[in-house]
Amino acid sequence: MARRPTKAGGSIARGGVALGEAVFRSLCEALQAGSYRAGDRLREEEVAQRLKVSRTPVREAFGRLAARGFVEPAGGRGLIVRNLDISEVLELYAMREIMEGAAARLAAEHASAPEIDALRDIEQAFVEASETDAAEMAGEMARLNRAFHEAIGRAARNRYLDNASGELQDWIALLGPTTFTVSGRPSTSHGEHRAIIDAIAARDGGKAEHLARAHIREALRCRLKLLQKQ
Repeated sequence: MARRPTKAGGSIARGGVALGEAVFRSLCEALQAGSYRAGDRLREEEVAQRLKVSRTPVREAFGRLAARGFVEPAGGRGLIVRNLDISEVLELYAMREIMEGAAARLAAEHASAPEIDALRDIEQAFVEASETDAAEMAGEMARLNRAFHEAIGRAARNRYLDNASGELQDWIALLGPTTFTVSGRPSTSHGEHRAIIDAIAARDGGKAEHLARAHIREALRCRLKLLQKQ
């Protein structure tokens, strides 16, 4: 998300942000980008070396990750990224359905014409990515999908909803492979996105919310398919 400018792959920019906070943001971004997956081990020394910081801010960041439930103690030293159980997945998608529906409704009320055009541009890029090898481009489609939903969140003009949605995305990152690896999901998702954009452009908040919630329910159906294969 835009408020997480740091990267997990190299040194982090301080920019007036407390170092522990910068490390925490970097690790959250790495989770969201898929650099860390459920079951992966995190070690203070390795993270400190990669981000070119001391172990103290890394220890602080690890504590915050553990407090939020993203990681848990490993058998030996360090922490491992948590694997969500099925009940947590269902709870997560239930909340996501509510929040995405609310964001779409509010976006129908507040989105500017340039913001609606930007949604169409993101969706066109998604279509172009889906027309190539799906397995190869699944990660790019997932990135564009996040950009699509984040753009709706910004257009909703509600900072509290936007912050809560950002935290939810961190939890979604723990789920592993994107649902765009499920056969047929890219094409159905495109149709759902296009319908949501049209409802927002028509200023039909009720329809936008209904479509957004249905979109998330379909995403859950695909997620459960993936989980059955594990």
